[in-house]
Amino acid sequence: MKLNRITSIAAGLAAVFALAACNEEKTENTSAKNTEKTFVNCVSRSPQFFSPALAMDGISYNASSQQVYNRLVEFKRGSTEIEPALAESWDISEDGLTYTFHLRKGVKFHSNKEFTPSREFNADDVVFSFNRQLDPNHSYHNVSKATYPYFKAMKFPALLKSVEKVDDQTVKFTLNKRDATFLSSLGMDFTSIYSAEYADAMLKAGKPETVDTTPIGTGPFAFTGYVLDQASRYVAHKEYWKGKADFDRLIFEIVPDATTRYAKLQAGQCDLMDFPNATDIEKMKKDPKIQLLSNPGLNIAYIAFNNEKAPFDNVKVRQALNLAVDKKAIIDVVYQGAGVAANSPLPPTIWGYNANLPPSEYNIEKAKQLLAEAGYPNGFETELWVQPVVRASNPNPRRMSEIIQADWEKIGVKAKLVTYEWGDYLKRAKAGELTAGTFGWSGDNGDPDNFLSPLFGASNIGNSNYARFNSPELEGMLEKALGLTDKNERAKIYEQAQVLLREQAPWIDVAHSINFAPVSKRVQDYKQSPFGYTYLYGTKLTD
Repeated sequence: MKLNRITSIAAGLAAVFALAACNEEKTENTSAKNTEKTFVNCVSRSPQFFSPALAMDGISYNASSQQVYNRLVEFKRGSTEIEPALAESWDISEDGLTYTFHLRKGVKFHSNKEFTPSREFNADDVVFSFNRQLDPNHSYHNVSKATYPYFKAMKFPALLKSVEKVDDQTVKFTLNKRDATFLSSLGMDFTSIYSAEYADAMLKAGKPETVDTTPIGTGPFAFTGYVLDQASRYVAHKEYWKGKADFDRLIFEIVPDATTRYAKLQAGQCDLMDFPNATDIEKMKKDPKIQLLSNPGLNIAYIAFNNEKAPFDNVKVRQALNLAVDKKAIIDVVYQGAGVAANSPLPPTIWGYNANLPPSEYNIEKAKQLLAEAGYPNGFETELWVQPVVRASNPNPRRMSEIIQADWEKIGVKAKLVTYEWGDYLKRAKAGELTAGTFGWSGDNGDPDNFLSPLFGASNIGNSNYARFNSPELEGMLEKALGLTDKNERAKIYEQAQVLLREQAPWIDVAHSINFAPVSKRVQDYKQSPFGYTYLYGTKLTD
């Protein structure tokens, strides 16, 4: 899971969203409110986007694609296994280059005060949703200054040859090469299906960006409004093709402080909170007012080095800095034991993880020796960037950075801690300004390539490859693995790739977190996503 160009759209259109929220409140039926059920999710920060094609972060996906949209295929609740969604079935050609999807009939889009659909979901919507991202000449390609970061991270511009309508209920995808991950990738948030009719209407009205700021989809909840830094609101889609959700209203209340989120959960003002303080976990386990759910995170917290900048362009420097970090101390202090020290960019819970890699070593003397061999016997000065937000992979980036700063000082490396606003942080990192800094990633489709290609692929330098790592040998491995259908053969290649990454040390694999979901006692059948997202359809509320 994920990032980019933060809050500019949301901030610029805050007045529009606030008006939408006010309109919603004015039109509510007061007597109905007394019988309706409302689910309140207390979240840590505002979404960057309400358009999943533009986003690369979980907070934005939770507020948009996980509630408002559907995809051709989707992951079963609480699983990495795909199932039919907007596509009821599909055929794959013998050469693996053509995928033909047979679409579900009777699927209805939401409506809002500016748009009422005149038809049901069909192939035009699929073609629009993909070709907007694929075709630079598409009328919507540059709307909202879109960069489509995850579409690029998954190499879809090079992978997709064409997306074509066969008839209203059939769409054909033609690939330029075989890709073993393609079907599971179609379950990811950036492939959400938009309304082509809505897009046409907003283009004619001269405000095409409305498609991205006031979303309309086919999902279980319809967006009704957003007040900047306060809340986003939704109502249950009564004509949802799977059936109406158990509760009538959904609110994502923005509560930046984790202690305050916990207090609101205890007081019954929230039904679910994200990112609890690691120091509160033991208390939550014994708290009679809440249920504490947990699962192993499909994630990685890491320190990226800019491999293009001295001294980090020297592999011995990178190896030395790896050896100087006491990961056990980080697990104890930052994660309060609710995590495991990382031995690889891949978490141990994903297939393809190399369990035969020797444990990462903490060795100050060996680190000093490597620094001296690299030409830095007295160490050096550098910056260590501190991720300014808490994410699923890292409960306390500041504290982690302080521990690493102290560890590096033991080998003569003096690191100055610096940070930026989240959007600026990512923008600068993508532009190559990074020295070294804290980052995190959560997997989105259960495939090892979803870690290795976005994070280390050469084509993702300037996008999600913050280390700017470029290895032709690794590129060859990843390309070969994608062309194979045998999972065991692919796994062997990914195990080799992890050996290469251990040797080259483009960054420090720090930790894999455990994901916690504190929920109120009235919440039933909430299933945690292995990807760390919040999917609420299927969850129930007791009276």
